[in-house]
Parts: sequence; structure tokens; C-alpha cells
Amino acid sequence: MKTLYLIRHAKSSWDHPGLSDIERPLMKKGVAKSRRVINYLKGRGVHPDLIISSPAVRAIETANLFAVGLGYPLADVVVERKIYDGYYDRILDIIYATPNDIESLMIVGHNPTITNLANLFLHPGIDDMPTSCIVAICFETLKWEEVPNADARQLFIFSPKMLK
Repeated sequence: MKTLYLIRHAKSSWDHPGLSDIERPLMKKGVAKSRRVINYLKGRGVHPDLIISSPAVRAIETANLFAVGLGYPLADVVVERKIYDGYYDRILDIIYATPNDIESLMIVGHNPTITNLANLFLHPGIDDMPTSCIVAICFETLKWEEVPNADARQLFIFSPKMLK
């Protein structure tokens, strides 16, 4: 069985209009909301085997928050340009090429791509993943390359708004 965690990066700051999109950092509010999600994941015993992030500053900062919070080595967070480019088929290539000794994969990306990717596996799908939202999907297979043909089951969807 393989588990995929899809995370939309935390709320980013627009306070510096001179920064390019890829350079925008997180807001303090985004960090706080991500910590709520991390606490939820810790309560569920989530320990990813691999974390891969978009190269955008806001995504890397989010991935690092999750890594530290879940006891994953910061130095092992992988940054992959394909996640930022906005095409979910490129992220699928990453998923399918994941080594099979990895049981749980966490990907930190952007909307609308991350929601569209989740909806490939969720039936019914979801309208929109808010910032700091996570979707967990379990696949009945031992090989990542077999994910397209495997039975998929939603484990959970969680966002900070669910704690209100």
C-alpha cells in the first residue's frame, strides 16, 4: 500500500510587490495555520518517507515546517521544479517514478494544480484546497508506477478551517 499526501502551501505574503511570484514568503498567519495541520498529522501518526516541494519560497517554507514538525530531516526535503510549472501531469511523473521502497510521499505545491491532481484520485472530487490544506490518499499497490490502475481511497482531507 502507498500513501500520497498532497499539501497546498501555506498563506503567502503580498507585502513586497517587487518580489517575483516564486520569491514570495509565507505570512505569519500561514505559519500558524500550518502548525495546526501539523499537530493534526502528528495525532494521526503521519511520518512521510519522502517530502518533495515546489521551488517557490512559500512552498519550501511550508515543506520545511512540515518536515520539522513531523520529524523528517530538513536536508532530505527535495525541491522539484516540475511542481511549480503548473501541470499536474508533470507531478504524476514524479509520483510514478518514486522508488518503491518509499511507502508515503508528501508533495507541497500550488493551486489549481494540487487540487486538480487530488481530483484525479478522489471521487467525488473537491472544489478547492485552501492554503495549508492536506489531502491523504491511499493506493492498493506496492509500486508507485501502478498507482494509475490501483484502487484509491481517501484517508482524510484536513484544513485549518476545520478547527474552528
